[in-house]
Amino acid sequence: MRFMALRAMVLLVVIAYVAPAAAQAPAARSTAVPRDTFNTWMARISNSGRWGAQDELGTLNLITPAKRRAATQSVRDGITISLANDLVAGPEPNAFAPFRLRVAVNRFDSTTSGAIDSIAILAHGFAFSHLDALSHFVFRGQLYNGVGRDQIAPEGARRLGIEVMRAGIVTRGVLVDIPRLKGIPFLPAGQSVTPADLDAWERQSQVRIEPGDVLLIRTGRAARLAASGPWLVGYDASGPHPSLAFWLKERGVAALGSDVANEASPSVVPGVVTPLHLLAIVGLGLPLMDNLNLEELASEVVSRSRPTFLFMVAPIRIKGGTGAPVNPIAVF
Repeated sequence: MRFMALRAMVLLVVIAYVAPAAAQAPAARSTAVPRDTFNTWMARISNSGRWGAQDELGTLNLITPAKRRAATQSVRDGITISLANDLVAGPEPNAFAPFRLRVAVNRFDSTTSGAIDSIAILAHGFAFSHLDALSHFVFRGQLYNGVGRDQIAPEGARRLGIEVMRAGIVTRGVLVDIPRLKGIPFLPAGQSVTPADLDAWERQSQVRIEPGDVLLIRTGRAARLAASGPWLVGYDASGPHPSLAFWLKERGVAALGSDVANEASPSVVPGVVTPLHLLAIVGLGLPLMDNLNLEELASEVVSRSRPTFLFMVAPIRIKGGTGAPVNPIAVF
């Protein structure tokens, strides 16, 4: 796949740059998952047909009008927090391609000029905050809900494009701060977030993840960056273990976001680069938000002793797009 080829190219180019930083923290490696087991999981996890043969929303169907009303009614102070990183033009080792910005100043008349932007971005990867559409991944020739690989064309996805999320995602958000749970500044490289971690967080916080929630998992990426310097996230990073997909299905989570790319790297499944992406996007029909900035949100959660909030995000309506840069908002 082109995604895997791009990722491999990035790894080869910057591996010398990354290795010293990655070696500074001891790697608490996670339990491996045999390839045959993973293939079985893909069959077991499937939501294909759950909401009908023509469904393109997947787990976003779990966000009901009543769920949205309850989330909006939880707002007390009207405080808003961005959950995205700035898009900065120029070299970025965690990006598949640099974000490009060009600004031209055009003269409109004798007294007026206007600045006009031209931008180019390959949103997927390990740098930019983005939302994955359900057309982003293919497993054994199929996308979510049995849609064929032939529905992805050079001009865009004919089905499951990002534009089907045109109404946005508005629901209750829940921040699960794993480093705070464990009493450490950030998770060690390569350590996975497991269902047992989420169960422990629920017991400690006395908050239960409910159907239709957006779950945000903080691994402490920004804290690791501050402590150890830049490194290639796709080469060595903590993140959700693929077995988390079963927990997400059981609880009815509508979407998942993280400060990493929602994977523990290197992959715990031999020969499968992004196992949770496959289980979530293709199997569950569950959208993922990668590379979020959860630091300000984490501070607000601590100061308020409240890990829940109104969550809102509206992707750009790119017809046939497999994803889009986003700026999610948390409201307290």
